[in-house]
Amino acid sequence: MNYRHIYHAGNFADVLKHAVLARLVTYLQQKEKAFRVLDTHAGIGLYDLSSEEAQKTGEWRDGVGRLLEGELPLEIAAILAPYLSSIRALNPGSELTLYPGSPKLARMLLRPQDRLSAMELHPDDYETLHRLFDADFQSRVTELDGWLALGAHLPPKEKRGLILVDPPFEKEGEYERLVDGLARGYRRFTGGVYCLWYPLKQGAPIKAFHEALKALDIPKMLCAELSVRSDRETTGLSGSGLIIVNPPFTLKSELDLLLPFLKTRLGRDRFASSRCFWLRGEEQTTRGA
Repeated sequence: MNYRHIYHAGNFADVLKHAVLARLVTYLQQKEKAFRVLDTHAGIGLYDLSSEEAQKTGEWRDGVGRLLEGELPLEIAAILAPYLSSIRALNPGSELTLYPGSPKLARMLLRPQDRLSAMELHPDDYETLHRLFDADFQSRVTELDGWLALGAHLPPKEKRGLILVDPPFEKEGEYERLVDGLARGYRRFTGGVYCLWYPLKQGAPIKAFHEALKALDIPKMLCAELSVRSDRETTGLSGSGLIIVNPPFTLKSELDLLLPFLKTRLGRDRFASSRCFWLRGEEQTTRGA
């Protein structure tokens, strides 16, 4: 209950997560039928990068700030277009001051027929998020433990959906809860697109986490990881990963382009790395960069 994302908004982990989230929303729009985005750990939705908290850590400067510093190769610009166009819409001037959290980003990309359900347990953050979407009939904000939403709110009535699970990882057992939550959600809604975020840091049980996911026997699970520095000399976040269930068929090839670029643009030392591989399905091979 003590986690505050304002200290980390716009950092390298947000860049990867939100770039992929924007792509997933865009892919779902290739069919006319409506869909719902379910954000289980939504936060406050919109972050002021000029605030005392964001300025104190300055993590956004090495994330979205660095991403926007130089020209982008054409292929990368196309992949990042939905994400970056949303950021620019919030910041029409030359200064970057506002950064969209996942619910705000998703909402900015939705069509009139699409819907957003955002869950937030922290009372203060829930109130802030509720005010952000007040009177927005396409959005529903609920004060609820996001893990419960994977049972109670699936399947969505639209029968099409994107489920983002992005817990704060402030207590033990979150990797196990991710596995259990995905298993519970997938049993109720096998056709959904799931996007699970997790941290990479010293001592993290990543191999066991991946093995537990594979044991769920879900046909298609894609993994994308980006590390910006070595984890040997720090106990903090050195990288982050995403598990995408039922990914669009072109996402793997896009990530094979995007991840090495982000490694180069956002990397902090020579140990920066990236990889994209199938945990289940397709070729089930690992690619490192």
